[in-house]
Amino acid sequence: PELNGKLTGMAFRVPTPNVSVVDLTCCLERGASYDDIKAAVKAASEGSMKGILGYTEDDV
Repeated sequence: PELNGKLTGMAFRVPTPNVSVVDLTCCLERGASYDDIKAAVKAASEGSMKGILGYTEDDV
């Protein structure tokens, strides 16, 4: 609920087993580099969203 109206996204299935991709669009309160965003997503996948959000830089 606290993110209502603050971000939008789109997900679609890809034809490989156990893999999906998400196109996430959001408005940030301050500037962030691509590496900053990747680090935040990776940290979330290892912390509060572990088991829900996965992160990899491998070719999948």
